[in-house]
Amino acid sequence: MAQTETTPDSSPMAPQADPGPSLGGVLARALRGNVRQYGMLVALALIVVLFQIWTDGILLQPLNITNLIQQNGYILILAIGMMIVIIAGHIDLSVGSLAAFVGAAAAVMMVKQHLPWPVAMVIALVIGALAGAWQGFWIAYLGIPSFIVTLAGMLLFRGGTQILLQGQSVAPFPKGFQSISSGFLPEVGPRTNYHNLTLLLGLAVLAVAILQEVRGRRQTVSYGLEPLPIALFLTKLAVITTAVVAFTMLLASYHGVPIVLLILGALLVGFGYLMRNSIIGRHTYAIGGNEPAAKLSGVKSKRVVFLAFVNMGVLAALAGLVFAARLNAGTPQAGINFELEAIAAAFIGGASASGGVGTVMGAIIGGLVLGVLNNGMSLVGVGTDYQQVIKGLVLLAAVGFDVYNKRRAGS
Repeated sequence: MAQTETTPDSSPMAPQADPGPSLGGVLARALRGNVRQYGMLVALALIVVLFQIWTDGILLQPLNITNLIQQNGYILILAIGMMIVIIAGHIDLSVGSLAAFVGAAAAVMMVKQHLPWPVAMVIALVIGALAGAWQGFWIAYLGIPSFIVTLAGMLLFRGGTQILLQGQSVAPFPKGFQSISSGFLPEVGPRTNYHNLTLLLGLAVLAVAILQEVRGRRQTVSYGLEPLPIALFLTKLAVITTAVVAFTMLLASYHGVPIVLLILGALLVGFGYLMRNSIIGRHTYAIGGNEPAAKLSGVKSKRVVFLAFVNMGVLAALAGLVFAARLNAGTPQAGINFELEAIAAAFIGGASASGGVGTVMGAIIGGLVLGVLNNGMSLVGVGTDYQQVIKGLVLLAAVGFDVYNKRRAGS
């Protein structure tokens, strides 16, 4: 009988070396886990590069960057609140009219009633909270759809603005109040070619960002999960460092950090932590993702939705104050289409039309995409009619991308 020879290489029992996860595989999994946010971040970078070239370098001039922040600050504030409302599975069409109403009320208090501007600001924020509580009550506890309630609120607050101002603009505001929109951090220390306090603040932000990344990597390892390869992790740190240093130097070479940027930074950190780490943040995601299941799990859905609209009212009031301070007047035409800009920013930044998905950082990214598009197209002379067409296509593409991802995940 013939014998069959078996070489060591052909033996089925020969041990195979485990090559381990490839760099490409790890990167692909990381991108899949955050596809919308990373995608829009890349899109924002490409838009910036495109308009930087198209405008012959004007886009990233320090003066234009400062104007970009101050011009879009109130929309970014609204986008944060709108993102939370959309995550909870609702919508708010009244924020533009509420912002105008609060700006009008602040103008009457400061200019006609001569209240100190800090007192008028506190009262204005309370008015926003009460307006949000009024709408939240109808939506959360009486079950009326948010679209209907906030549409009624849009009409109510727009009419209230006209009544308060009697169809006329009220101005001017005190200098201290104007500074919340157009002011900057004061200069301290020796006289240099850069704004010293901005440089120190930039270093602090960079240190916190790097510590957060390192801590996040350690937590990933402690949970037994697979971290990013060290080469990719170091590349990520280098990109963060480059971005923070470049942005800091741009601001420090002009007048420094605008006050409105400090407000946005505080909101981003505060609400980002709230949505990621707090019980109410997790409950908001749960309600938007599957409200019946969340109720069965013990989530008090009515309370969470009510608080989401109270928060939206406060942020709409803050946005109205920032806009009024920038305009230096309370005007009946304030706030027109603000709600559309905020909704567009939230959806472009990763919110899902069905709720339960989105991040506060995503809202900021979406708002910046719209802001850079507006600013860049204005610099190159694109008409407002074409600007609206382009922004509409961007919004449609963002929502379509979300629907496509859901269908692909379900297949």
